[in-house]
Amino acid sequence: MVQKAGIWLGLLLLCWPVNVFSWGFFAHQRINRLAVFTLPPEMIGFYKKHIIYISENAVNPDKRRYAVKAEGPRHFIDLDVYGDSVRHKLPRVWQEAVAQYGEDSLAKHGVLPWHLSLVKYQLTEAFKYHDVPSILRLSADLGHYLADACVPLHTTRNYNGQFTNQHGIHGFWESRLPELLANEYDFFVGPALYVAKPQQKAWGIVFRSHAALDSVLRFEQEVAAQLPEDKKYTFEERNNITVKTYSKAYTTGYHQKLKGQVERQMRYAVWVIGSFWYTCWVDAGQPDLNNLQPLTEEQKQQLAAERQQLKQAVAPDRPHETE
Repeated sequence: MVQKAGIWLGLLLLCWPVNVFSWGFFAHQRINRLAVFTLPPEMIGFYKKHIIYISENAVNPDKRRYAVKAEGPRHFIDLDVYGDSVRHKLPRVWQEAVAQYGEDSLAKHGVLPWHLSLVKYQLTEAFKYHDVPSILRLSADLGHYLADACVPLHTTRNYNGQFTNQHGIHGFWESRLPELLANEYDFFVGPALYVAKPQQKAWGIVFRSHAALDSVLRFEQEVAAQLPEDKKYTFEERNNITVKTYSKAYTTGYHQKLKGQVERQMRYAVWVIGSFWYTCWVDAGQPDLNNLQPLTEEQKQQLAAERQQLKQAVAPDRPHETE
């Protein structure tokens, strides 16, 4: 029975979709980690001290999607469902959007830019009250949501190519390319800057990403037309299990067609995360982070318990990347 179970598990994993999480765990953690080094001297000491937590917990919002029903819509917004005049049509203030469209309709099509404004406010408040556990938790979360906003496929109903016969493109763009090529990317992005209008900036980020959507879809189709089907995928060993994934030739071909688009979006994510962290700190009155009380043992245990709870997950109502 054990042998048969192992065989079935292996077969299941051979067919398992290559696009499991947004940006992939690797990219989210790399982005949050690099964002720390954009911060000014007054902040970088505190963030470097906690860089392992901020990096490792960059993936918490994705894990929460499988435990909290309301979490899923926070990672995307289907701008194309609102028509060509979406830039002018959608209210930037949440209460106004609810009054116009209703909360259920908004949740169905994603609430990412509105949620960015909320988490920005929450992190600012955490800085004001010197709440170290909340600063760490919200910094990691805000980094995740901002990185998601930099993904063109998080701005469309066709998020996984399901309407254009490109199923799997979501993970291909945001997980496979960084996985293979991120070590070649240039992540020197310069210092974080103060964001004078963070609410407008949040919307600007998703509109910037949406403008790149056409290239994301069209260039993948062109690469697929040029490469034989049997060259599109390969098999790799991961944790002693053989998995099916996109081939290196297919991945590099797509990267070249995109002219480094994924690298640009990752670089932008690194810079904008650092800038939002910095903005929250400034708006909170620039508290002295070097004199904050260290985490107590009870607080450390609480953060560890929260992380452990996220391991016990069920399928989300809308698996935005994996359908």
